[in-house]
Amino acid sequence: MSRDLPPEIARRVPPNQRLVTTWPVLHLGRVPRFDGTNWDVSVTGLVEEPLTLSYAEFRALGPVSLTADFHCVTGWSALDFAWTGVPFRVLAERARPLPEARFVTAICDGDYTSNLSLEAMLDDDVVVAWGHGGTDLSPDHGFPLRLVVPKRYGWKSAKWVRGFEFTRHNVRGFWERRGYHIHGDPFREERYAHDEGRGAELEP
Repeated sequence: MSRDLPPEIARRVPPNQRLVTTWPVLHLGRVPRFDGTNWDVSVTGLVEEPLTLSYAEFRALGPVSLTADFHCVTGWSALDFAWTGVPFRVLAERARPLPEARFVTAICDGDYTSNLSLEAMLDDDVVVAWGHGGTDLSPDHGFPLRLVVPKRYGWKSAKWVRGFEFTRHNVRGFWERRGYHIHGDPFREERYAHDEGRGAELEP
């Protein structure tokens, strides 16, 4: 637990999390197969300019490197994960959300979805990543694209992303419909839906 760590490390570890030096693999169902000749990622919904990009076009948008901590709702945290990808705000700037757009749903292979507020998605540390640790992601960790949202529990960092839909309302994602918290802030221990306050779906 964080109380046994040096103060400069402990402050980075949310309550009731333990530090690990590995990267456990957690997902439900089969790992999708990637076919680069028949693959694209889209940006749709309440935007002025919907986008459809091939994998090569996406990677050419202008990659950045991000170092951030990662916190899994199952109780482990890893520090200083090194990601390579495109900031989500680059996609938003190209698609130009309409004024009524307040939330974003990540749409992924395997019928998986993840919901976040547009405000949260526009943070500087939110990227759509293809790389980790200096190499491409492995398929079981989300290749070809994984959303990375460091300020939320890891289930919000959806694997196998195929698109983003901008919406007016907060639409619960795959795990949120199965009892997980709609926001998922690890430092507030927002793990489960029964911890939500009234009107949680309307909040950022």
